[in-house]
Amino acid sequence: MPASLVDGNSLLAVDVGAVTTRAAYFDVVEGQYRFIGMGQSPTTNHASGMRNLVLGVQLAVENLQNLLGKPFMDEEGRLLIPSQPDGSGVDGMVVTLSAGTPIKTLLVGLLPDVSLHSVEKLANTTYTRIVDSLSLNDPRRLDEQVNTIIRQSPELILIAGGVDGGATHSINNIIETIGLAAYLMPDGQRPAMLYAGNRALAGAIHNTLGKIASELVICPNVRPTLEVEALGPAQRELAKLTINIRQRQMSEIDELRILSGGVILPTPYAQGRIVRFLSVDGENKHILSVDIGASAVSLAAAFGEDLHLNVFPQFGVGEALTGLLKYTTIDDIARWLPIETPLETVRDYLYQKSLYPHYLPATREELLIEQALARQNILLATQTMVSRLPGRYRRTLGLLPSFELILASGSVITNAPALGQKLLMLLDALQPAGITTLALDQNNLLPMLGAAAEVNNLLPIQVIESGALAYLATVISPISNSSYGTPIVRAKLIREDGTTMTSEVNMGNLQILPLESGQTARLELRPLRNADVGLGPGRAGAVDVIGSSLGVVIDARGRPLKLPSNTTDRVKLLKKWLKTVGG
Repeated sequence: MPASLVDGNSLLAVDVGAVTTRAAYFDVVEGQYRFIGMGQSPTTNHASGMRNLVLGVQLAVENLQNLLGKPFMDEEGRLLIPSQPDGSGVDGMVVTLSAGTPIKTLLVGLLPDVSLHSVEKLANTTYTRIVDSLSLNDPRRLDEQVNTIIRQSPELILIAGGVDGGATHSINNIIETIGLAAYLMPDGQRPAMLYAGNRALAGAIHNTLGKIASELVICPNVRPTLEVEALGPAQRELAKLTINIRQRQMSEIDELRILSGGVILPTPYAQGRIVRFLSVDGENKHILSVDIGASAVSLAAAFGEDLHLNVFPQFGVGEALTGLLKYTTIDDIARWLPIETPLETVRDYLYQKSLYPHYLPATREELLIEQALARQNILLATQTMVSRLPGRYRRTLGLLPSFELILASGSVITNAPALGQKLLMLLDALQPAGITTLALDQNNLLPMLGAAAEVNNLLPIQVIESGALAYLATVISPISNSSYGTPIVRAKLIREDGTTMTSEVNMGNLQILPLESGQTARLELRPLRNADVGLGPGRAGAVDVIGSSLGVVIDARGRPLKLPSNTTDRVKLLKKWLKTVGG
């Protein structure tokens, strides 16, 4: 038995978000790690006027100790680490961080379709805002490139280029340009740099940029050959570098680093780690996690060991709303409303929420607008992620790849007052096809568990197995070209006790087959008119399903989902769907 179980080492996991700071406590109960409780507080960064993240952490921990009746801090608000003989305190601590504005980032690569493309994918795995890029065929003169870099004043420069063992002259010229620009910047404004290119240049990079950059990290090549892309090692180094940049922006992070023993990870990186682990542990099961926060939407798609992590700081349901209309329109947001609402009302709520991210919907109309905003944000992020995936994972019509499990988090989803509202937000925004299980990370534990794995790799497994995730529904989403109202699938649910339920579902409809949580059943599917229920066009079959909060859902509304252009017809249809799922 691992020593951690014998000793009963407890763990405090703190997630410092853009709006909310959470403190979760994990400990051993009857020989197994369990999630015990959580306290939370508004994040106290510069946006809230308090300018110290540690205050929010202390408040969250204080709320946790009030909830559990167990002291974690002394009278002066200092965490008691490790646990004390009287039972107070905690044995360890990890931190995940998503607070802070997107990091201004310059991309450098040799060829736009090779190294520059790879380093852009690397940048998209964390909270960055790409301000410019340089490559071999950049048409600007040297002085123009230098002036642009100085004017943009990037906080981070990501550099790739050249396969291992390849030519070095061209990338050397670009490196000299970067070095000159950084040298001309004031000492306190010089960027951090990460080099992930031809390893033959590592020494020259260190000599040229080591004394100029605020911090220089050299890691394995993201493009060791033209055919191979390897982002993993660079992604891990970028996660560390991101926290170091945050520490220069917010000095109090140093205090959190000391308390956590150095385990501070960017929230999406930690979430990606646990999603990949679940995918591999599930025998290469394809898993997608969706986290919608105030400042970003994060999507982690794991196909076994192959993880595709995408962070979208331009999307979110808080501060990020200020720029949402660069990517969509008020009409596109309003089309998700099951009520007739003036566009001006939607626009006003969008601006109010961007100014006051803590604001909670006060009326049913505001709640529905916020849920419409969530749909559109996730939809835009999903479409972008799909366009970035390798061709082997792409489907026709720009649909989401097949995922056996989709995990969703973010208060706009998990705090929705009705299960049907949670379900429809996910189905409308993600539009999964085939056979999928939807589950909620109601307490936003996944990033914390990803960070916890740094110090205890048994804890995340046992916490997840203990039921920390809430299964929402098993969803069957057929793909069919049939016209609305045409039967496209027949389903027969055979429960453990032998009782059965049959249903014929028409194109355009939602159907729920009740199956209580914890029960298992056999679901026989017979597609009609060559529909694809996830087994192949026209192929019938049977799958084992587990009961959940909403049972088994057959979503025959079509993929991609199309809504009527007429407002009255659209509102009527959305109301019908919402009523079907009990929303």
